[in-house]
Amino acid sequence: MRFLAQLFPEFAQALDDMDALYAEKRLIDEKTYQFICLAVSIKARSKPCVLKHFKGALDAGASLQEIAYIIALVMREAAGADDCWTHDVLGDVSDIVAGKIDCGCNK
Repeated sequence: MRFLAQLFPEFAQALDDMDALYAEKRLIDEKTYQFICLAVSIKARSKPCVLKHFKGALDAGASLQEIAYIIALVMREAAGADDCWTHDVLGDVSDIVAGKIDCGCNK
């Protein structure tokens, strides 16, 4: 973000303004907000955000057991989504096994 703050400060400011608006208009409690942010941070693979929202959840009153549940939930939902997507892509594997597939990667 420092790069953008230096070279595109208007964008960095707009993000700060959006954060302030979210805080002002928040309709959920802080712990729930931190849980959602933690889940999204895990899926986005953002180490700084995972650390920030893990600590934010603790500060909002979450227990380590609750945080572990959220992390497990994210992993389970991701596994389920990956499973569904993979099966949708592969479909009936008999065509793949028979070599009747064009993945478009040999072009």
